[in-house]
Amino acid sequence: MKKTFVLVAPLLCACLAGCNAKLDDPQKIVDKAIEAAGGEKYNHLDAEFDFRDKHYIAKRNNGAFSYERVFKDSLGTVHDYVTNEGFKREINGKPVAVPDTMATKYAASTNSVNYFALLPYGLNDAAVNKKFLGEAFINDTAYYKIQVTFSKEGGGEDFEDKYLYWFNQETFSMDYLAYSFAEADETSFRFRTAYNPRVVNGVKFQDYINYKPTDNSYGVDEAEGLYKEGKLEELSRILTENVVVR
Repeated sequence: MKKTFVLVAPLLCACLAGCNAKLDDPQKIVDKAIEAAGGEKYNHLDAEFDFRDKHYIAKRNNGAFSYERVFKDSLGTVHDYVTNEGFKREINGKPVAVPDTMATKYAASTNSVNYFALLPYGLNDAAVNKKFLGEAFINDTAYYKIQVTFSKEGGGEDFEDKYLYWFNQETFSMDYLAYSFAEADETSFRFRTAYNPRVVNGVKFQDYINYKPTDNSYGVDEAEGLYKEGKLEELSRILTENVVVR
């Protein structure tokens, strides 16, 4: 018995050390986060949800995708599609021509809502550049902090924006995110804290409290510190409602 203990104990210690080893590879961290949130389910996805006054549809099938939104306006029922082939719009079931400048705007807004709703899945897109920023501690919980930027090719019209993500070191849940943005009248950042996580037919969805800085002199890299100091103010709630996953 004594000899057996001597042989097994080092192996057990090595296993425990390996199981508890911390990561510093952003790709491995993101892969684990995606697996925890839905994994293979994302590759054959058919989901619907409501956000504010619009209905959204996300379909994926081994690389082919369709991100859609449906809403009503003065012209009737508008249905926008963003697919591998580009953008198209239908009104009352009939295709309509859309000027390129407006098509880009509609495509970006349709894609953005679906992208955020399906995070962290999109963090393995080809245009994504990931960087490990180290550990962070928020509310006594340990996180891996990842920076994401986008290549100009395939990165969309806002490819210069920078995103930060905080992944729980134990569960790999994406509990916080922040992003910079530049618009015509504002350059600033937003910081979001996740709540109401739920798994719908194998895919995780969650809502967010959306914060902004008290003034725009701060950059996105200061978001975590400002949040901890209570120096961000709530701007809105990001609610993904009536979720259905097939």
